[in-house]
Amino acid sequence: MATTTAAVPGTPQPIGAFSRVIGALFNPRPTFEDIARKPSWIVPMLILIVLNVGITTVFSQRVGWRAFMEQQIEKSRSAQQRMSQLSPEQRESTLETQAKVANVFGYVGGIVGVPVILMIIGAIFMGIFNATSSAQLDLNTSMSVAAHAYLPFAIFSLLGLLVLSIKPRDAIDLQNLVASNPGALLGSSAPQWLKSLCSSLDVFTFWVLGLMAFGYSVVRPKKIKMGSALTWIVGIWIAFVLIKVGFAALTS
Repeated sequence: MATTTAAVPGTPQPIGAFSRVIGALFNPRPTFEDIARKPSWIVPMLILIVLNVGITTVFSQRVGWRAFMEQQIEKSRSAQQRMSQLSPEQRESTLETQAKVANVFGYVGGIVGVPVILMIIGAIFMGIFNATSSAQLDLNTSMSVAAHAYLPFAIFSLLGLLVLSIKPRDAIDLQNLVASNPGALLGSSAPQWLKSLCSSLDVFTFWVLGLMAFGYSVVRPKKIKMGSALTWIVGIWIAFVLIKVGFAALTS
């Protein structure tokens, strides 16, 4: 007599890696519940790396890093003063060197920066939530939450590629590519610290912060509450913004 094996009731079906990418953006609860059962961060990390490298490549070909460095000098009085003390030959040599270095850093930052940032964020919040909530997070799970929570920046990058393709070259601002924050409304005469502050108040950044807090609360629902996760994550972000704004004020 043939026998059949009954499916275990209530057992959720695993979600594929690419389905997790879509789910993190538009249906995050089952996605992060699946991450809690089987953490993984390779696919979202690779997507972010590819898009970052894509932006660097398109920007290099369409605008160029020399134009970027000239734009940065125009924004900084101290840089203008330094350049004014150089001879035309020295100024030309300095700009060419800076453009080459910026190009290298653009690619290295896109390839190496993403995994390093995700690892640092994963380690920070693993430590915080383990210490404050006894969450028993491991680095793999924490990085998985961070990687999937960062996926709104993939949408940002796709929009950035569109902007790079259709916007006039002299109107492209790599530091505010999509203009998804109040910094895009400020004129060129606005102080750099104010631009830095306003550019930090970004729609995609807020999406990432909220998604990350939600993700941690879902992977450890009995240990981490959404409110406490959001408090810690926003608190760390505010500290980072204050450092960035302070640095902009000192160097402008």
